[in-house]
Amino acid sequence: MDGLTFLYKTAAGRCLLKLLSSRPVSKLCGAFLDSRLSAFLIKGFVRKNNIDLSDYELDGIKTFNQFFRRRIKDGKRPFDMDTDHLCSPCDGLLTVYPINDEGTVIPVKQSAYTIASMLKDKELASRYNGGWCLVFRLCVDNYHRYAYPVSGVKGPNIFIPGILHTVQPIALEKFPVFAQNCREYTVIESDEFGRVVQMEVGAMLVGRIVNLEQAGVAERGHEKGYFEYGGSTVILLIEKERLAIRQNILETPVKMGQCIGTLIK
Repeated sequence: MDGLTFLYKTAAGRCLLKLLSSRPVSKLCGAFLDSRLSAFLIKGFVRKNNIDLSDYELDGIKTFNQFFRRRIKDGKRPFDMDTDHLCSPCDGLLTVYPINDEGTVIPVKQSAYTIASMLKDKELASRYNGGWCLVFRLCVDNYHRYAYPVSGVKGPNIFIPGILHTVQPIALEKFPVFAQNCREYTVIESDEFGRVVQMEVGAMLVGRIVNLEQAGVAERGHEKGYFEYGGSTVILLIEKERLAIRQNILETPVKMGQCIGTLIK
């Protein structure tokens, strides 16, 4: 039995899960990973996850979290700048879900959640009925910085506190994770793709989602922010009849800047 199966499918595991998914535990872990005491973890983490260090800028790294949010070298993530293309905002595994006319998304194992419960805003959520929910699940070995997929005028960063479940598919069997985890989103008014929601979702032992800018102008390909330790998720919500994309995309590896869909004209 692996660790996640124990946590989510046994009585003892669910008791431990309640503790691990609390924000105080997440903050405590974050404090340790911010300290120089955590530096010894880096070498084993690199080896276990087969991370190619030649891709990254590593000068001045003294803590595990500094390593986790490391920057990639120039040219390693070229961004498609065609404004008719929707680009991936991050590295990760992409799954595409249609949003039905009632605003419900049904991901793996039939764990349904609504866009309204995810955004805590029924009026905004109603704009995405019949549209698309694009979920980018970042694994621990991925690049954990993310960018704006489109250009436009962006609103404020809206933080929604929650609990911290893993974003692995096993968690979705029991919990509507994206409607429970702490998350932060912004709305981007794009000339091409309309009103796009870009949301970052924290996961177990991830206490921090760090967005670098407040309301203003979003520039396609410009860095929006980064996650600290753990698996994490970026979600894009796209309005109806804006995006042409394959419906059968399930956990497809993508890279930041890669074209993942085209504008419907």
